[in-house]
Amino acid sequence: MLLRALLPRLVAIAVLAVGFQVLTIAVSLGSMDMADHDVEQAMASAWDPPLHPLFQGVAMLGGVEVTTIVLVALVIFIWRRGFVADALVFVAFLVAEVFEILYKSNLTHPRPPSSVSHADGPSISNLLEPATGLHNSFPSGHMMRTVFVYGLLAFVLRRLAPWPWLRNLAVPLAIVLIVVMAFDRLYLEVHWESDVLGGILLGAIALVSATVWLDRPQGAEN
Repeated sequence: MLLRALLPRLVAIAVLAVGFQVLTIAVSLGSMDMADHDVEQAMASAWDPPLHPLFQGVAMLGGVEVTTIVLVALVIFIWRRGFVADALVFVAFLVAEVFEILYKSNLTHPRPPSSVSHADGPSISNLLEPATGLHNSFPSGHMMRTVFVYGLLAFVLRRLAPWPWLRNLAVPLAIVLIVVMAFDRLYLEVHWESDVLGGILLGAIALVSATVWLDRPQGAEN
């Protein structure tokens, strides 16, 4: 019965995976270039220098440092609530990170040129990526981490938060943060539109997979 309840999520994973691969092919063939540049020009015309620090702060929420801290805290919370096996949900995050690195290493898709991009939020990844030769930008790691970490946080809080108001606000707040982060990536012009879409899809695959693990069928002894 529980497997049947999980079927829509398993189908969603398959659909998201197909969508990600279709987008990857479109990016590799250059089919997204026109749309990417149209969005870039729109963001350039909307640029307002006084807002730069604000969007750098938003960027930090999707950086490796903050998302790792949030995920570790969430895993500890799950573990301390007695769901020891469920704490292994962090593996989905690691797998998604591996896929991000593999795609950035093998899919030629340079970042927006420095002539149009603006300084991103401070992060160790800004130093590591050039040093490791990861000059490509598909998919957006910020978007992947934001969708997965804050989406998973909302899923867990919706189930386990002790306060009803927090359970009710968890999902809407996560959605708002994801939308704001997507705009942030485009507004700072550190990613193309296709990168943002790729990060959302990759993060969604990992997130739905994580929820399947958390809601997996368990034996009576568990």
